[in-house]
Amino acid sequence: MNSARTRAYLMLLIVAVIWGVASPIIKYTLGGFSPIVFLTYRFGISTIIALISFAVFGLHLPTDKKTFWLMLFCGFLTSTVSLGLLFFGLNDTTVLDSSLISLASPLIISMAGVVFLNEKVTKREKIGMGIAVIGTILTVIEPIIQRGHEYLKFSGNLLILGYVIATVVVAVITKKLLKNGVNPLTLTNFSFIIGFLSFLPFVFLTSQKSFLSVNFNYHLGVFYMAIISGSLAYFLSNKAQKTIEIGEQSLFAYLYPVLSLPIAVLWLGEKITPTFIVGAIIITIGVAIAEIKRSRYNNSL
Repeated sequence: MNSARTRAYLMLLIVAVIWGVASPIIKYTLGGFSPIVFLTYRFGISTIIALISFAVFGLHLPTDKKTFWLMLFCGFLTSTVSLGLLFFGLNDTTVLDSSLISLASPLIISMAGVVFLNEKVTKREKIGMGIAVIGTILTVIEPIIQRGHEYLKFSGNLLILGYVIATVVVAVITKKLLKNGVNPLTLTNFSFIIGFLSFLPFVFLTSQKSFLSVNFNYHLGVFYMAIISGSLAYFLSNKAQKTIEIGEQSLFAYLYPVLSLPIAVLWLGEKITPTFIVGAIIITIGVAIAEIKRSRYNNSL
């Protein structure tokens, strides 16, 4: 294994730890801020960091107009669409359901890699993906199955599913941008600036409680999401993606629930339901079928 790939794996391992605890922190912090205020506040901090980094490292914009506009579109999908769906989804559902639904992301990203980037996938992987998708659908509709009337939680699960789909699109576009020489730091910074500008007008249109009256712990949650889970983690993820395939990078997403699930149960007091267990088992079987075969194939190269 060459040193570049080793560094990429180390960066993605750091990202996995950071994003593994992010969902419980988001859920907790939403107790103090509405999703719109939380997102604007977070993107505002990241925008300040972006401007400082531009002043220190320079503004490295792509010279090709198509690449430039694609970078702006990618930034909009990354911040406004993707993270917007995640925050609004977590506001209405649990971290447990969110983490389980997000397990489908690596497999969907692998499918996208086949379709858009000519990456390879075996028949066994396709079967595993199909099984995992069934488990994901079961998890999405779990609120209706479990109690029959939790439509708010069901809508939250649908938003999380939308977030997963958005991250897949972002992964494909990001890979193309990085192949075209777009600077990872520039790509990261522009994403958060676009997010801040797109959410800022809505803050003034909504009635919000006094910003200063919010408990300091909730502010710490925003700073974690802006600096650690935002600027740092997205930069490391984009930089690592220059070296390895998106299907391989997506495997690190399986580590997120290792941290988020126990934190959700122990810290947030969320409950594990029978339907959740069934969905988790089905998804795990699908992932195992798909990824064990891939692991053998990669080891043979």
